[in-house]
Amino acid sequence: MPSTRFLGSLSTPRVDITFDTGNIFFNHALEGFLKIGSVAATRSIAEDSFKAINGGKLSKHCLERSLKKMCKEGAYWGSVAGVYVGMEYGVGRIRGTWDWKNAMIGGALTGALVSAATNNNKDQIVSDALTGGAVATASVLLNYLT
Repeated sequence: MPSTRFLGSLSTPRVDITFDTGNIFFNHALEGFLKIGSVAATRSIAEDSFKAINGGKLSKHCLERSLKKMCKEGAYWGSVAGVYVGMEYGVGRIRGTWDWKNAMIGGALTGALVSAATNNNKDQIVSDALTGGAVATASVLLNYLT
């Protein structure tokens, strides 16, 4: 009996953007802002499109609300990513080494900063700092597995 096989591979698309602001720290932060901001805006518009199609309602008000949400989400998550990338790079420069600890410290500092900027209490700020450090560390360690 003949058999068939399918051979293929999956690879993630990679988009590299290069900016030259004259300062490598700002280059990294801007790159993080634009990459994650565009992902957040795309997610927001996809979510709102699904809701509009699923609900069967598409109006000018719905489109305006979706555009506002897309801009708000893109700016928020882009800012968070820019702060994180800048913190991670800054920690690496201060420590003089590039390893997972930079991600942990950068994530914790970013989590605490974002939480403090939203006027959370001290316990929530500590919790968000721990969460930011844990998520950033996990993402770096998962990249080591691939």
